[in-house]
Amino acid sequence: MLIESVLRIAQPYLQGRKVRDLVVGVSLMAVELDNGDIGISYVLRDELQAGCSIFPFGQQVIGEEAADIAQWVVTGGDSLQKAIGVAVLVAASRQQKLEDAETLDRPFGVTVKDTDTVGMIGFIPPVAKMIGARAKELYVFDKGISQCGGKKGSVLPMKEQSRLLPTCDIVALSGTTMINGSIDGILKMCEHAREIIMIGASTPMFPAAFANRKITVIAGSWWDSQHKNSIFKKISLACGISELSSYAIKKSVRVSP
Repeated sequence: MLIESVLRIAQPYLQGRKVRDLVVGVSLMAVELDNGDIGISYVLRDELQAGCSIFPFGQQVIGEEAADIAQWVVTGGDSLQKAIGVAVLVAASRQQKLEDAETLDRPFGVTVKDTDTVGMIGFIPPVAKMIGARAKELYVFDKGISQCGGKKGSVLPMKEQSRLLPTCDIVALSGTTMINGSIDGILKMCEHAREIIMIGASTPMFPAAFANRKITVIAGSWWDSQHKNSIFKKISLACGISELSSYAIKKSVRVSP
């Protein structure tokens, strides 16, 4: 599993660290490690159980070893626990020095041709608009929108993934595929893609973990810890990524084969 590779590569950056703080909102969650580094991941609320007081583990996270909480990406009993694990990984990745691949004419460090068919897993409107304007065809899939509605733009039925992804030259998939465990199955469908980009706040930025895994670029975000209070407050008020963009340090890193 790809997520197990990420956990293994992340271990040196997790050791000796503890979780200092946690906030869980409707759309996003964030953790702060004891060195001040912050990680954010998405809340897949359409996958959560209904009911009151069914997530008591949130209170238990603060003060725990970061390496232990990161293991929740594999051992977590629901998508909320797994997302907390991902947020810890994102925070730990901040200790690295990573070289950006993006340029003005190459979003995420990738050349999109006007003959390309692009698949997108997880609807991110600004990215869909930018890539869609350059490509011949754009196919968008989003499990949450398909299940719960509220779509903005043309989102295809999930059952079409197995038919259309093999035809794509480029695939942009959300880091949330690491939370819901769909990443390995999706990668198998992208048999002809020359570029596969993992994108979004839930992308754990450990490029070495993605080597020889088909993914060619990881494009996530680090966070300005000077604005920790504002970040946590906005998340607690159900804000999304667009409301946090001024605090983001966007990173696009090419994965070495």
